[in-house]
Amino acid sequence: MRVVVDFDKCTSNAVCMAVAPEVFEVRDDGYLYILQEEPPDALRPKMEDAVRQCPTGAISVEG
Repeated sequence: MRVVVDFDKCTSNAVCMAVAPEVFEVRDDGYLYILQEEPPDALRPKMEDAVRQCPTGAISVEG
């Protein structure tokens, strides 16, 4: 599984970070960072939840 973020759509609102802090982090500079581009399959439910909850539709999961 690979996490993809369309940074042109992302507003760094931290919804994804609330869902999956192991994978996403909004830092003090106000930008979103992907901590694990290829998280383990055990995190798939959280990744799917982050995709659904992202208000801008900037997150997708491949594989």
